[in-house]
Amino acid sequence: KNWWLILLYIGSCDGDMEKGSLRCDANVSVPLKGSSTFGTRCEIKNLNSIRYIVQAIDYEIQRQIEILKGGEKISQDTLLFDVASGKTKVMQNKKNASDYRYFPEPDLLPVEVSQEKIDLIQSSLP
Repeated sequence: KNWWLILLYIGSCDGDMEKGSLRCDANVSVPLKGSSTFGTRCEIKNLNSIRYIVQAIDYEIQRQIEILKGGEKISQDTLLFDVASGKTKVMQNKKNASDYRYFPEPDLLPVEVSQEKIDLIQSSLP
């Protein structure tokens, strides 16, 4: 409730959760025991309530800990949180960090840029 009031107060949402006023993504990365650096990041997409944000993060932390305890590696994935099961599910697997730049935007048409246009722009750069 406190987070909801803070978000309302600062104007980041109107608080109408039934209409999807709050949507966020959470990134979870658990470091190996004894390590000072974080491990492989997983991104949980489209969380729509404070309660689900907390549940999704808590579940994902435990999931990653269990994988690491088993001696396995975390796969860099984009995840969805299934409210009914209380678990995260893989939406998209990422081979490397650069894959995160390539989500297609369905509302934008492809743009083709000619080599001539690229050369013109490059020649105008300082």
